[in-house]
Amino acid sequence: MHREVFERLEHFYDGVPRDVAHVEEYGGLVLFVRNGAGWPFYARPRPGASEPPNAADVTAVRERQRALGVPEAFEWVHENHPSLLPVARSAGLAVLEAPLMVLDPTALPPADSLGDVPVRMADPTSPDFGRDVATQRAVAAIGFAVPGTAPGDAGPIARDAALVSLAPRRVDEERAQVEAGTRVFALAETAEEGAVSAGMAMRVGDVAEIAGIATLPTARRRGLAAAVTAALARHLLAAGTEVVFLSAGSDDIARVYLRAGFRRLGTACIAQPTPVTP
Repeated sequence: MHREVFERLEHFYDGVPRDVAHVEEYGGLVLFVRNGAGWPFYARPRPGASEPPNAADVTAVRERQRALGVPEAFEWVHENHPSLLPVARSAGLAVLEAPLMVLDPTALPPADSLGDVPVRMADPTSPDFGRDVATQRAVAAIGFAVPGTAPGDAGPIARDAALVSLAPRRVDEERAQVEAGTRVFALAETAEEGAVSAGMAMRVGDVAEIAGIATLPTARRRGLAAAVTAALARHLLAAGTEVVFLSAGSDDIARVYLRAGFRRLGTACIAQPTPVTP
């Protein structure tokens, strides 16, 4: 059963960027190069390669990433490509070994049983859709800038300062993806503070990854990350998704997702030249 899930995850990782990026091959690796503006993608093992990635492949990709002006980033599932971990480290990359967790639908609780703030999905037909997407990104920017689960001082004021409006073309792209069922955005918000926790999901076929789950430090320890995760998972299952997974930044963060019905299946590796912040 695990082998089948790992194979489906491999197909997912290879499929996610292809709508908005083109592929460059470097031996046992592929680099996804975004077409136009937007968040840059990673390099990862090439499907169907006759040999696993080696140090020369990693070096060639890093040189290309530097030439493109994008982060030197690599991602892979350790169970699918165990030989890449020592290769990446020998090439001077820092590797985060993140718990790879898959949803057990029978253990998924109602979102409103986990946190004290209601969670809603961003509506692509709403005139505020673009702001919702921008807000999810702002919450993530503040949340990830203060890693971990401990409370802190950064709150709605910091979120609003980090809010960057999306260009109309980018809003249209995100709206089309939500309408097609390949993207979902969720926000936990109050009338007084606005969005204090948020996240999103990406879907390819019947497999989806939940990502970008973050809570403003002033709102932590209230179950909001687990509630947003559970709400996204429930939405995805209702849409026919069969495998819902995520990568936790650390074992401490993984405990948050245990509450939402996720169980560790393996290890997701994320490599870059400097240590990866959970």
